[in-house]
Amino acid sequence: QVQLVESGGGLVQAGDSLRLSCVVSGRTSSRYVMGWFRQAPGLEREFVSWIVWSSGITAYADDVKGRFTISKDNAENTVYLQMNSLKPEDTAVYYCAAMAGVWGRVSRTEYDYWGQGTQVTVSS
Repeated sequence: QVQLVESGGGLVQAGDSLRLSCVVSGRTSSRYVMGWFRQAPGLEREFVSWIVWSSGITAYADDVKGRFTISKDNAENTVYLQMNSLKPEDTAVYYCAAMAGVWGRVSRTEYDYWGQGTQVTVSS
């Protein structure tokens, strides 16, 4: 079992930045992919970014590319999502997820473990 705990959400204004954290614990190994997803009210949960734990290879959804950065800290077993130039349309609950493997996926159904989510609200 893998446990994921997100933190760092909040209420900010358009143009501001936030950094989300996801602490990973439990039965972990380097052969995991960590993903960030988000879900706005009434919408499907959508892919934001993933990072391969062993290689550091990353991928982003088109609408966050250039604004968001995913990273990891091996010593702290933590994955981060740095979000800059936030827009009102970024408002959502953000979820950290994990899947076994060495290459990421954008489909939420591929991920086996999920955190509880952290709310991000961006006002205009």
